[in-house]
Amino acid sequence: MEWFDNFVERNMEVPDASQAGRLADDQREAPSIRVRVSKGSPGNRPVLLLLHGFPQCHVMWHRVAQAMQHQFFLVMPDLRGYGDSFKPAGLQDHSNYSKRTMASDLVHVMDALGIARFGVCGHDRGGRVAHRMALDFADRVQRLCVIDIAPTLDMYAATDFDFARAYYHWFHLIQPQPLPETMIGGNPLAYLHHKLGGWGASGTSYIEQAAMAQYERCFCQPETIHAMCEDYRASAGIDLEHDRASRARGEKIACETLVLWGQRGVVARLFDPLALWQAQCAVPVRGHSLAAGHFIPEELPLETAGHLGAFFLGQTVS
Repeated sequence: MEWFDNFVERNMEVPDASQAGRLADDQREAPSIRVRVSKGSPGNRPVLLLLHGFPQCHVMWHRVAQAMQHQFFLVMPDLRGYGDSFKPAGLQDHSNYSKRTMASDLVHVMDALGIARFGVCGHDRGGRVAHRMALDFADRVQRLCVIDIAPTLDMYAATDFDFARAYYHWFHLIQPQPLPETMIGGNPLAYLHHKLGGWGASGTSYIEQAAMAQYERCFCQPETIHAMCEDYRASAGIDLEHDRASRARGEKIACETLVLWGQRGVVARLFDPLALWQAQCAVPVRGHSLAAGHFIPEELPLETAGHLGAFFLGQTVS
């Protein structure tokens, strides 16, 4: 299989979503940021935005993308703070790493590509960005898929010993800087490999050499480690504020939604993802577990592509 055959990678300059409401009176428009994007050929195909998670970048989709490239116009960005995208220093309230900001970044990307409506699928942190996007930009998101997550607010609210032990990084990464940055920076490769081989993944053999090289290159940068910590700090603070406010207003995901999770993962063991997502959706949710750990798109790329293709084309998902 060729490495992203028929895909084009480019740096896109888009407005900095984190600067909304922060501009001085004499500034007419927000400064721009860099978002690294890999995209396929537009053609006459439905558009699907694929969002990666921690501690990866867009290359996690490479085998899924090869399988789906003739069905969809695929757009695969590196999230703010990840891969080769913009990595700003975190603000005091961590708002420039909120899922609202990250979702807005990517809507700006779709605007720049001339795409009004699209499907979105997010794994891990990308799923949390996709969730916020479906709420804040309901007129843009046609269908939604989240992979191996439950809603952030529900996961934090249900914290117990088992969850804290399995997802200790949720509590380590949110500590004030520079403590987690310094600790991870002492041996970033060991930390990265431990994460990629955990959460039911049973080691890193599922990762191709070219993908691992990209993960190592991108992760082992001080600014990336800081950005990832900021992502989690935002999730434990401002993101929860946004989620509570959305629930208080009765906001629900309005589009058709698919939930996939790994049978060997923490989410399957400690949560009921289908029920939790159904509570956040205004329409019936479909979904089921797959015979994988956390990193489903790389552990089961063809099966993942089959489920995504059927769902986003409006076909029956078995």
